[in-house]
Amino acid sequence: MTETRTIDEPTAAAPAPTGERADLLVALAKQRHFLRFTTRDLTDEQAGLRTTAGELCLGGLIKHVASVERTWAAFILEGPSAMPDFASWTEADFARRADEFRMLPGETLAGVLADYEEVAARTDALVTELPDLDAAHPLPNAPWFPTDEKWSARRVLLHIVAETAQHAGHADIIRESLDGAKSMG
Repeated sequence: MTETRTIDEPTAAAPAPTGERADLLVALAKQRHFLRFTTRDLTDEQAGLRTTAGELCLGGLIKHVASVERTWAAFILEGPSAMPDFASWTEADFARRADEFRMLPGETLAGVLADYEEVAARTDALVTELPDLDAAHPLPNAPWFPTDEKWSARRVLLHIVAETAQHAGHADIIRESLDGAKSMG
């Protein structure tokens, strides 16, 4: 990639995107809406409750999706150096990752949602401003990635849409288990 700026430095407003970029933004917006909608009318305590046998809670899912989106957007700009070096992770690194899935003391649902909104705005700006959706980087070395494969910005953005949709479904189950409210269907 030729441009060297961080995801935290959006440029001036660009013209409204059309075509595939507009489609990507609509798909992201729809899945983000479903994820955020699962938290409507909840308290901070409710957002942190586990309602299934798993470790997931609504606030933690949103924290996780925000973190994943932030990291993948940085990957689009910086390549594999933006991703963690999973081969050298310690138990403490894995513990920090696990905290991404829970509401920690002092965290609020409003704060988690605000962080997610900031991440989404930066990603949306990236979709609009990126010079070339075909620009690609090699995937980092991790057990869950194919070796010697490159992903284009387009493929990364599709991955973000899929990740968000998957976790919106998880969130719907958690919310229904919490109080019977449904977000989808």
